[in-house]
Amino acid sequence: MSTESTAKTDTHLSQHLQELVLNSTDVGEFLDGLARLSSSSLSTPGDEVLTGITLLRHKRSATVASSSEDAQAMDEIQYAFGDGPCMTASREQVNVLVADLQTEERWPQYTTAVLQLGVRSILAVPFHLQEDTKAALNLYSHRPGRFDEKSVELVEQFVRQTSLGLMLAVRFTHLAETADNLKAALVSRTDIDVAVGIIMAQNRCSQESAVEILKTASSTRNIKLRDVAAGIVTSLDQGPAKTFYED
Repeated sequence: MSTESTAKTDTHLSQHLQELVLNSTDVGEFLDGLARLSSSSLSTPGDEVLTGITLLRHKRSATVASSSEDAQAMDEIQYAFGDGPCMTASREQVNVLVADLQTEERWPQYTTAVLQLGVRSILAVPFHLQEDTKAALNLYSHRPGRFDEKSVELVEQFVRQTSLGLMLAVRFTHLAETADNLKAALVSRTDIDVAVGIIMAQNRCSQESAVEILKTASSTRNIKLRDVAAGIVTSLDQGPAKTFYED
């Protein structure tokens, strides 16, 4: 491939990544787009490569994206067994190459199941992200020996080019989740504060005593404190308590 052609390809890829980051509403949508982009970029005429992406985030279940229903089926098999080349690549941050599944001795149950779908070779390459987030690009082929040394280098280059986009998508999603969690916490705090005020008025007691009454009700009923508080507020038939935010 010529330098000019490579430059055009890199520019085309960068434009697609920018559009994905800007237009995706969450990390799942970004991953789906990236999986399809990976398949179209790494396949050749008459030799399709199916792709999937495994994303592991701290204290969260794995997020999976696939370029097609066939690729999704193979990823779901892996998660059903809880292990496989793609999970290994994500967790250990190493390339995992399966030249021919018929001679592969690792992950025997997974291998048997995937062979039934006609897959013969797999390549999983990790993305280089930050903090506790780990991910890998998973490539599947219906012919053995599909991923030679040159193919591995090409995929590694693709992963390097797309890692920043994935990193940004994960970061944006984290910020959005943090904002949502903060908003939910403020709403819960409002319910609790209003409920404490109601208890103080009804029982003519101090704020400290009202809080203890609320905690006792939560413990006795085995219901979360915020849910007990919300129940007290709505029992007045004035609707739920509202949390006000300044612009």
